[in-house]
Amino acid sequence: MTSPIAENLADVRQRIADAALRSGRVAGDVRLLAVTKYVGPAEIRTLVEAGCTELGESRPQQLWQRAAELSDLPIRWHMIGHLQRNKVERTLPLVELIHSVDSPRLVAEIDAAVGAAGRRAPILLEVNISGEAAKHGFAADAIESFLQTIADYRNVEVRGLMCMAGLEGQLDDARREFAALRQLRDRMQANCRAGVVLAELSMGMSGDYEVAIEEGATIVRVGSALFAGIIT
Repeated sequence: MTSPIAENLADVRQRIADAALRSGRVAGDVRLLAVTKYVGPAEIRTLVEAGCTELGESRPQQLWQRAAELSDLPIRWHMIGHLQRNKVERTLPLVELIHSVDSPRLVAEIDAAVGAAGRRAPILLEVNISGEAAKHGFAADAIESFLQTIADYRNVEVRGLMCMAGLEGQLDDARREFAALRQLRDRMQANCRAGVVLAELSMGMSGDYEVAIEEGATIVRVGSALFAGIIT
């Protein structure tokens, strides 16, 4: 018997494919990142067994614990929540990508930590595209000037941008914000220093990932839609 999680995963993947088609792309152009913070190891195992192996956690301590508990599974972990500088060193070896790099000080901390380990770290720069005071991230009007200094950090690889839609907005508001991030990326990409690639746009969650894809998302962070009927 197919599990509810496997059925939800199939439904989300179909919705991703349909939204990609509407934006002139194919399903393979969009990566599904499953957000697992509200479920336990058993549900995560079921999800991975159903074929979803890219998982995101928003709290470093929970990511550390999950990575240890599920080390037998072929999971590629992503850090998607606020990362304090004192948790960088322990988090970096566990993750494929940090989505939520939200300040020059955090970039510097990551650069120093991976440099000491003799490697490089792929990151996304988080943009506070809605301008809400409660949100982390670079201001949209400040990130372009910061990106001109990114060559000073030799051990980080900026792969793109990340954002969250406004907390109180409707889908039309989210669409405008996702479009604004894409336009900001396109403008910066045209003037980037050599070696800086802004291919990734991590935007969209369970309530708005289809709109995000229509506006250019390459990674969507989906949690509750994958665990419908499992979590309340």
